[in-house]
Amino acid sequence: MSIHDIIRGKKQWRTHMARVQALPTDYQIVYKEIQRYLFKVGPVDLPDGNPLSGMVDFFEEGAASGKGVLALIGDDVAAFCDGLIKDSRTHADIYQESIGAEPGAGGK
Repeated sequence: MSIHDIIRGKKQWRTHMARVQALPTDYQIVYKEIQRYLFKVGPVDLPDGNPLSGMVDFFEEGAASGKGVLALIGDDVAAFCDGLIKDSRTHADIYQESIGAEPGAGGK
């Protein structure tokens, strides 16, 4: 990864976060909870790429139509996130597989 890639990534992230800051407060709170959940669980290989960028689009559309954020995702943020990553392996899955393996079978 070159320095230009790092700089481009930072610019994209700042633009992304500026869009989040432009959302209504309740949307921002739920976005941050979704972000925290996904960073903690750590989906490894999502078929649709990064769910956070799509989440901002989804939230912007919901806010523009005047819907509350819970009307879009439901009352359980964790269940909503689980639905987003249901077909993806997570870091937690990899960890569970590694502790379930025979001692000495995996590399460190």
